[in-house]
Order: sequence, then structure tokens, then C-alpha cells
Amino acid sequence: MFSIIKNAEDLGKSECSVPASNLVKAILSVMERHEYIKSYELLDDGRNGKFIVRLVRRINDCNVISPQYSVKKDNIMKYEKRYLPAAGTGILILSTSKGVIDHKDARSAGIGGKLLGFVY
Repeated sequence: MFSIIKNAEDLGKSECSVPASNLVKAILSVMERHEYIKSYELLDDGRNGKFIVRLVRRINDCNVISPQYSVKKDNIMKYEKRYLPAAGTGILILSTSKGVIDHKDARSAGIGGKLLGFVY
């Protein structure tokens, strides 16, 4: 999903389609909340659905983080320095017990989780 969105942004497209799943929906929701994408909607084609993602042309880079490191609440800053270009720029996306959230919400809630990806 991240590479489809990044490639569409690089080509200057206004929208793209990504395979649908609950995890992808949660990640797109976080990206929409931080205004990295305009919106997304489910297009059900009978077999497997797809999300149509409307792009803002604001993403410089996004990618999956592999392996999915387990991050304790005290170590979020370490991964922020590792994957984001500067403090306050971009978001890390984590899967936590509270759902899929960004690193700022995880830090304020005092919870850790598994790193899924980054966007800036």
C-alpha cells in the first residue's frame, strides 16, 4: 500500500487504488487525520475490495518498517530519530492495544506497540 501511494504521488496522480483490508483502512484513517491524503472510499468489486485514495501531493516519503519492531513507550523517540527526517516532521504508524495510531498519540497515551510504517 505504501509503495502504491508513493509511486502515485511521484507520478503526480490525483488518486490511486490500493487493496482493501481492515489494517489498510486503519492506516489510511491515520494518514487522513494528519492530512497526508484527502480521503479514501471503499470500492467493492465483488471479490476483493479496493480503496480509492485521493492524494494531496504532500507525501515526500512513506514506507513499511520491516521487521515490525516491538516498541515500548519509552523507546518511541529512538525510532522517531531513526525513521523520520526531523523532530516534528512526519508520523510513525503503530499497531497498539488501542488500535492503529500514530506515535504522538501512543506517547501521550503511554502505550507501546508494533511499528508498521512511517510517513513524512
